[in-house]
Amino acid sequence: MSEAAIAVTDLHAGYEGALVLHGVSVQAAGDEIVSIIGPNGAGKSTLLKAIAGIVRPTEGTVEFGGEDVTGMRADRLSRRGLGFVPQLDNVFPSLTLAENIRVGAQALPREERRDAINAVLDLFPLLRERSRQRAGTLSGGQRKLVALARSLVARPTMLLLDEPSAGLSPQATDRVFEELERIRDRGIGIVMVEQNARRALALSDRGYVLDMGRNAHEGTGAALLDDPRVAELYLGSMTAPPRASRPA
Repeated sequence: MSEAAIAVTDLHAGYEGALVLHGVSVQAAGDEIVSIIGPNGAGKSTLLKAIAGIVRPTEGTVEFGGEDVTGMRADRLSRRGLGFVPQLDNVFPSLTLAENIRVGAQALPREERRDAINAVLDLFPLLRERSRQRAGTLSGGQRKLVALARSLVARPTMLLLDEPSAGLSPQATDRVFEELERIRDRGIGIVMVEQNARRALALSDRGYVLDMGRNAHEGTGAALLDDPRVAELYLGSMTAPPRASRPA
């Protein structure tokens, strides 16, 4: 693992005075996929939102690129290279695909936007083919790809993804996870919250298990898949998918 691009230390955060996270610590390098798994209500999405500047921590620190960014606004973090793709409301449904991508490019200097947009359209040919189609008419899987593209056009060094496979068919899930591998292989780190724990860990270099707002387990994706305690408590009886081609 290279030097941590994100380092979260002893983070406490919640909503309207009700704490959800109780001293969570995670790290993610810029060359890996890190999955955050755990039961509903464990604080996984709150953790992403606290890193992304949407929820303000009450204690602890968030470092990004070696700098303390705890509580920094989401738009400032985006300009520093931290992208966030929420589970819901991740596209502008009344805008065309081309317009959605242009919105993402606004974080860049004007002279860089055209090249960045063309690079993303080369990565996602579907968006070029359907550039005039409104995002609200797309399938769930296609919307997820638009949301990924809109984040990538801002040239992030790290992506935070909240439930990238939520609500998708198995085929659409395969497509999205294939794209995540491609993104990682282009040198963009990924931290994702994912309910499909086995699939996420199989793809991930490392993983963290949260339970009741606290760290419960951590390790490589392969080690967590093979840990009988993790399997019994958090992975259920789902059949494990084939391991990702890149070793964890």
